[in-house]
Order: sequence, then structure tokens, then C-alpha cells
Amino acid sequence: MTVYFIGAGPGAADLITVRGARTLARCGVCLYAGSLVPTELLAECPPDAKLVDTAKLDLDQILAEITAAHEAGQDVARLHSGDPSVFSAVAEQMRRLDASGIPYEVVPGVPAFAAAAAALKRELTVPTVGQTVILTRIAQQATPMPEGEDLATLGRSGALLVLHLGARYVDRIVSELVPHYGADCPAAVVAMASRPDEVVLRGTLEDIAEQVKAAGITKTAVIIVGRTLAASEFRDSHLYDPARDRHTC
Repeated sequence: MTVYFIGAGPGAADLITVRGARTLARCGVCLYAGSLVPTELLAECPPDAKLVDTAKLDLDQILAEITAAHEAGQDVARLHSGDPSVFSAVAEQMRRLDASGIPYEVVPGVPAFAAAAAALKRELTVPTVGQTVILTRIAQQATPMPEGEDLATLGRSGALLVLHLGARYVDRIVSELVPHYGADCPAAVVAMASRPDEVVLRGTLEDIAEQVKAAGITKTAVIIVGRTLAASEFRDSHLYDPARDRHTC
């Protein structure tokens, strides 16, 4: 028996990976976050699979379901939105499984920031403009941020910032970033990325907060801030430079 932590993708059911869909199709138990994971994905599960919505379960209750499946010799698909490597709360589940001796594997998924970049039709890393992307969040009604990971500190890098779980606090985000990026710095917000009700907002730090509030966006959104969002004057990538020595690849 194995537990498979599967990245369900950012929202659109067809953005799950082929491996993820095939894994779902052979698991006798599926634990999924009903508030985040598209229910269409459940059609990939075997007809007789046990489906458990974990939206209202705590960690102990989730682990109890996994343990019961383990004792019954059934594989478990643990569906998480986006990709399990970022803001997925799988670390504490893995720690419990390690302690219990229950085997598990991870199946990557499409992260929300990638879906947001696709919606914006932008590459987040642009030659000579920006080559660093910081994925972060803010500490507001959630686990405190570690020392040195506050927005003021991260903002001093000038790197492109991708903020999760922050739409409700966009005014605070803007006020903390303007001193480092400037009010004219490009900013964007993508809510419900890849879904039929996707909302894309483009602007600057000067006006993005008002756009977010006017659109009524409070959750399921990614905020992106950085110069690469509007970059148009930059050199071509070295990757395709005709003068590059291709024998070094």
C-alpha cells in the first residue's frame, strides 16, 4: 500500500499531469480538499473508490483515514491543489507517515504561480531584467513567517515576488513593497487561475490594490510584483544566441 500525494493543479481539471490522472485511476481511496480541488477530477477514480472530502477534517482525522486504508491494503490518492512542493501542508502529513511507517510518494502538479504566468502571457524570468522569482506569503491569521522573510526584507532584493494567500491584505502588501519597488512597479493579480471564472488584473503598485477591491477578490489569488511583468526591452536569451558554443551543452 502506498499514499500518493498528487498535485491536482491550479484549478482546471485537465491541468493534472498524466501521471497524476493514472495514479488516481488505480487508488481505492481518494482524500481531496473539496473547497480547492475540481470535483471533475474525481471521475478519474475507480467507480468503487472511497471518496473523502477533507475540507472539514483536521490532521488527526485525515491520518485516521489513511491509516485505515493502510490496514486494508488500499492505495490512497491524497489530492492537493497546485503542486505539493509549495504551501500544501504535506510536510506534517509526511512526518506522521514516516513515524507510522506508512510508505508514500509525491506526484508533482502545475503550481498556481505557473498558471498565473500563463494567464498573463509572461515569462517571469527575463534576460538582463530579472532572473530570480521569490515565492512567499504574508503572516496574517496564519503561521508566523520566519525571521528575515518579511516583505520588507525580501523586497530589498528587487526580485520578482509571487505572493500567495494575500489578496485580502493587498493594501498592506502594497504599502510594504512601494518603498523598495516604487509605486510605478508593474503588478498583477490572477484569481482562480485556469478556471472558467479566472480574473486577471494588471497595473502597478499604485493602482493594483484598488483594482483588487473593486473586483471583490479576497481569496484563491496570486499577486505578482516585479519589473519583468512589463519588460519589453531586453537582450535575447543566450540559449538561442547563434554565437553560443553548442558543444558546451
